[in-house]
Amino acid sequence: MPTPAPSAETAQAPSAEHILAQMRETLGEVPAAIEKSVSADPTLIFEHARSKGYAMPPEGGALSNETRTLIYLAVALATSNHACAQVMLKKARTEDISSQKLLEAFRIARLAQATAVLGNAEPLFDLVNERNNGLAGR
Repeated sequence: MPTPAPSAETAQAPSAEHILAQMRETLGEVPAAIEKSVSADPTLIFEHARSKGYAMPPEGGALSNETRTLIYLAVALATSNHACAQVMLKKARTEDISSQKLLEAFRIARLAQATAVLGNAEPLFDLVNERNNGLAGR
């Protein structure tokens, strides 16, 4: 049985190594988890590249590259994603993003984390207020 001809999509799809090479060129390095994912399951790199293109389109996006880097850095910091924070800091250095902007992104990430703790504490506040209201009536 003859092998079917590759579809236009398959014929044009870059290899996993090509995607890794592009990441190295753009970011300076590839986080270890991404490198390891390729040998564990090569399809993961294609999904990662697709997701990156969806979130950060190479052309026509509404945000500047600098703004994207700052957002990505802030999210990486707020979610304790050390590998992404390191890569975004290298990118920030390459893009010559000012220290003031980096610190503002940090402050926003810090506020997001503090707000998350505050939001998660709603049941605690309910209990404390319930007890406070119970004491007030005595």
